[in-house]
Amino acid sequence: MLLYLLLSTFPEWQPHFAFLDTARANEMMALRWLHLVFGIIWIGLLYFFNLVLTPALKRCDPQLRIKIYPELMPEAMAWFRASSFVTVLVGLRYFSIHLSVDARLAGDRSLIGKWFGWWLLVWLVAYVFIYALQLPAKGILNSLWVRVIGVSAVVITASWLVLALNGGPTVSNAHLAISVGGGLGLVMLLNTWGVIWRIQKRLIAWTRAAAQGTPMPPEAERLMRWNYLTARTSFWLSFPMLFFMGAASHYPFLSTVAR
Repeated sequence: MLLYLLLSTFPEWQPHFAFLDTARANEMMALRWLHLVFGIIWIGLLYFFNLVLTPALKRCDPQLRIKIYPELMPEAMAWFRASSFVTVLVGLRYFSIHLSVDARLAGDRSLIGKWFGWWLLVWLVAYVFIYALQLPAKGILNSLWVRVIGVSAVVITASWLVLALNGGPTVSNAHLAISVGGGLGLVMLLNTWGVIWRIQKRLIAWTRAAAQGTPMPPEAERLMRWNYLTARTSFWLSFPMLFFMGAASHYPFLSTVAR
């Protein structure tokens, strides 16, 4: 009753809101929200693994480590995998909407398939090189600087190619920014499912067996090194990825086409 009296006395205090009148606008808002929620879970776990868990496990007693690992990692990896998949899936739908709008402005609907095809091809080829640079190696190939320079060169080249191939007078900043940020997200998804999860399945099983007295197999050390290099690559790639995803809506430096 008191609330009703206050709102009647001070009508400016009443909340004013209305959903947008187009289905696409509401869909894009829902997609952004889901992308943010699951992206926070995914990237949050990635940062936890790199900044907290890995250093902590290195300091742990080996006997304690093999007890903690199989209890902690299965659930953590389930969230890590699922959130990465949903984040990228929702992002692809959001990206396709921008492709559709730009193609309509250009008067050529076939550009949707062309733009998406170039984007996918460029980043899949880029991943082949990034995958190779993440593998455990010896000699100069194991140098930190070789890996950093190599991955940086691949990412810069792929970004330049996708911007050049997908650019045009009707192409929006969101389209181009997501072409780079989303490409980096795709690389990180492939790392999550194609490398990290494959390794973690073995490490979880091996540490569970080790807690019962079975020795860790000889290849465990190599796989742990590969997992570390891959997770660390994804960690560093997340910074430009987040910049470009934010720039899609908030920093129109790649195109002046209005949205």
